[in-house]
Amino acid sequence: MKIALLSCFYPYRGGISQFNACLYGELGKNHIVKAFNFSRQYPEFLFPGKTQFVTEDDEAVPVESESLLDTANPFTYHSTYKAIRDWNPDVLIVRYWMSYFAPSLGYITRRMKKYCKVVSILDNVVPHEPRFFDTLLTKYFLKGSSGSVTLCEAVSHDLLRIQPDAKFTVIQHPLYSHFGRKKDRAEAERKLGLKGGMKNILFFGLIRTYKGLDILLEAFGLLPEGYQLIIAGEPYGPFEKYQQIIDRLPNKEYISMNLKYIKDSEVTDYFSAADIAVLPYRSATQSGISSVSYHFEVPMIVTDVGGLKETIGDRGTGLVSPEGTPEAICKEILRYFSDPRIRERCIENIRVEKERLSWKTFAQKLTEFIGTL
Repeated sequence: MKIALLSCFYPYRGGISQFNACLYGELGKNHIVKAFNFSRQYPEFLFPGKTQFVTEDDEAVPVESESLLDTANPFTYHSTYKAIRDWNPDVLIVRYWMSYFAPSLGYITRRMKKYCKVVSILDNVVPHEPRFFDTLLTKYFLKGSSGSVTLCEAVSHDLLRIQPDAKFTVIQHPLYSHFGRKKDRAEAERKLGLKGGMKNILFFGLIRTYKGLDILLEAFGLLPEGYQLIIAGEPYGPFEKYQQIIDRLPNKEYISMNLKYIKDSEVTDYFSAADIAVLPYRSATQSGISSVSYHFEVPMIVTDVGGLKETIGDRGTGLVSPEGTPEAICKEILRYFSDPRIRERCIENIRVEKERLSWKTFAQKLTEFIGTL
């Protein structure tokens, strides 16, 4: 098949770009694949982080792509559509994760649907931080899809509420495997400046309101001695509200923070030092962080929202807090460390998942779904 991929690729950074690069590489083993990239993903004033792009010391693998689509410039919508149409693919695959992209991507997919199959990989249908116009824009976008792929059942439920007759399949998020091998724990702790002999709790990834770092901080303040909290990720928004919580915690000296985008070569250190990763999310679909945790065989504690129970709790790769409160999170942390058998069972189950969640399997299921459309 000739497969066109329309989304963000190198030099854009982040989980979406990493996913696209992995998918591009896997599909390219058996198909003719071309990547169509954004020339501008977001206007700078809409982007909450420091930069959308890889920096000189990032290790992101370049992907050859054609940078055409400026999401803020409607004149590029038609030229991007025309370039894809001229390439004449058998299928166009697009990624969709927020309604901001609906006008640009929807313009292209609704026209390309007349000439080829169009498959949307839906990270979210309803955003984590919803606005009144999200549903209307998402409906517009979905009209251009021949079929959709969701990465968990929770997103499928959201899809069917908006598009009851949707053709879709669920293929769970594959594992990121490009971070290399796990390091010696003591070596990782030294590199990160952590105190040895502690129970290490990791909060990793972009810091956004829905991800509940404030809940975890409050939970950490309830823990006895012997615990260490590691926060690694770039804040999307002011950090002051979190700092105010930290300043009043009795155990604040055992909080280590690296408040920046964590490049690929640094990821290994954090997960090599961690006993457990905590995802205290207020809302969620699936999480790319869980894929990284699986790669490094680090169990997780998650809240019972979105697809986290489905993809982690039901698989036995971590514990699920029934409530997203500091008290409930604290209780699950204490339970995890109270019984070594919990950790052993979680790691055994993670190893089973690592066999199942390969990029080869994802690409195979994706192409099989395309064949049904």
